[in-house]
Amino acid sequence: MENIKAYVQEHKDRFINELIELLKIPSVSADTAYSHDVFETADAVKASLEKAGCDFVEICDTPGYPIVYGEKIIDPALPTVLVYGHYDVQPPDPIELWTSPPFEPVIKKTEIHPEGAIFARGSCDDKGQMYMHVKALEYMVQSNTLPCNVKFMIEGEEEIGSKSLSWFVERNQEKLKNDVILISDTGMISNQQPSITTGLRGLSYVEVEVTGPNRDLHSGLYGGAVANPINVLSKMIASLHDENNHITIPGFYDNVAELSLEERAEMAKAPFNLENYKKALDLNDVYGEKGYVTNERNSIRPTLDVNGIWGGYTGEGAKTVIASKAFAKISMRLVPNQDWEEITELFTKHFTSLAPAGVTVKVKPHHGGQGYVTPIDSIGYKAANMAYTETFGVPAIPVRSGGSIPIVALFEKELKSKTILMGFGLDSDAIHSPNEHFGIFNYLKGIETIPLFYKYFVELSK
Repeated sequence: MENIKAYVQEHKDRFINELIELLKIPSVSADTAYSHDVFETADAVKASLEKAGCDFVEICDTPGYPIVYGEKIIDPALPTVLVYGHYDVQPPDPIELWTSPPFEPVIKKTEIHPEGAIFARGSCDDKGQMYMHVKALEYMVQSNTLPCNVKFMIEGEEEIGSKSLSWFVERNQEKLKNDVILISDTGMISNQQPSITTGLRGLSYVEVEVTGPNRDLHSGLYGGAVANPINVLSKMIASLHDENNHITIPGFYDNVAELSLEERAEMAKAPFNLENYKKALDLNDVYGEKGYVTNERNSIRPTLDVNGIWGGYTGEGAKTVIASKAFAKISMRLVPNQDWEEITELFTKHFTSLAPAGVTVKVKPHHGGQGYVTPIDSIGYKAANMAYTETFGVPAIPVRSGGSIPIVALFEKELKSKTILMGFGLDSDAIHSPNEHFGIFNYLKGIETIPLFYKYFVELSK
């Protein structure tokens, strides 16, 4: 352990500078204007794996953005760890809310990160957390302490639903063969209390379009005589929840896995301060499904949220118009046993049925994925817990995340492997939001902790 700490301290400035250079490349997969940058980032990841000590690295073409594959095989008889991460990032919008440019990384001290945090799009999600694994490999190679084989699969489409990943995994099962999959794309409770994510919600993401008249109309001449698509869409969306914030789509809850009171009591042991939670978000109260507390609403319960809504005139000044069309993007976070494709069909059928005469409705599915739960009695979980315990001084707490990583269920189906989610981010790191950041402490602590996972996984596998 002391050797790892010493190595990290000796090279920490270089580790930070290398990450900063990676963060400067705007690898936004959702916007084709950044296509060149996404490919450039793949090249940068390939170079970093080669320098860290992989014996073989290649950029694998897919129907979309490439996947960077690397490996260090020291003995085929030893266990193999497959590291997954992604090099693409979310769009930076709204730019005006950033306190510094999203692709010009800067280090700033905060109340939670007194030692400083790197502010940049992708710093926590997922370039910073992915790059911890690259530097952990570097340490193990340089110190000759790599105890097993390691493979890397770093993709460029996670933020748009990992469109090409299943295509790649299905065609490369032998290449990707492993004993455990290791991912750092989640968070932990705090810098004093580590946690291991044992559950993820699934996802169904759709876009809806409501069309009324064949053109925009004068609201004085036509108002009250024709259906207004924006008004109609607003009413349709409002009806998707009842007075208890229960989702009203018929059949939506049919397969929801209900946790026992004992399981909910175990979850409640995780440190959580409701007043601090509200203060951090500048809220006067929380909101959600009746009968569940905040940490249950955002983890073990399914949700439906509008992620964007638009239509009509939104420019400066006034324009009295009834829009021809109105649009919304809607995401549904799902819990284990809810099939995302089935939920998408249920949503489509119900939402279409809500449309009154005078408008037509289209529902366009974008992407989705299944939920996932990993057992806490597995060798991988135990190894991760031992690693966290050694570096943080306290055992990790198992938690269920409200987020979605649909590829985890894909990996279990195609590669027959369990996934261990060793996240080092914090809820306050503003991923997907303006001013995303990743603590220097967290970044370096991840590099310290990951090699210990390898050590204990191999020991427990004997």
